[in-house]
Amino acid sequence: MMTRIGQVIMLHHGGDREEARGRFLALWSEIGEDGDPLHRCTLAHYMADTQDDPVDELAWDLRALSAAEELTVLPPAPGTPGGTPAARAFLPSLHLNLAADYDRLGRPEAARSHVRRARGAMAALGDDRYGRSVRDAIGRLEQRLTDKST
Repeated sequence: MMTRIGQVIMLHHGGDREEARGRFLALWSEIGEDGDPLHRCTLAHYMADTQDDPVDELAWDLRALSAAEELTVLPPAPGTPGGTPAARAFLPSLHLNLAADYDRLGRPEAARSHVRRARGAMAALGDDRYGRSVRDAIGRLEQRLTDKST
């Protein structure tokens, strides 16, 4: 399933947003609301980016967070904090996306709350291009929210 989700992500990144949205919906139907939380989290996280309506984007981002939270309560691997590394690594980006969603919807308190949660989860990010890009995006959104409130 992760390979299939990855193929649709590549389709979306290639610019075919409509086709990607349709394929994500088909995969979501296969996975189901009670399917593997990692599959649901990954798919919903990327499905949100294919939405035209910010309310729909928020709904998919909330689904992704819900599935990630299921993963983070799993028993920890020996020598690690609770949850799976994949789930913990998703959290900064998920909270960042939710903060951006709430900002677009004119809900600044919810946006600031999720920026704080994104910042609090940043330790799970690696010191790689992805980790740096998420950290930078959190900082930019945090600054934008601060500028709006002053």
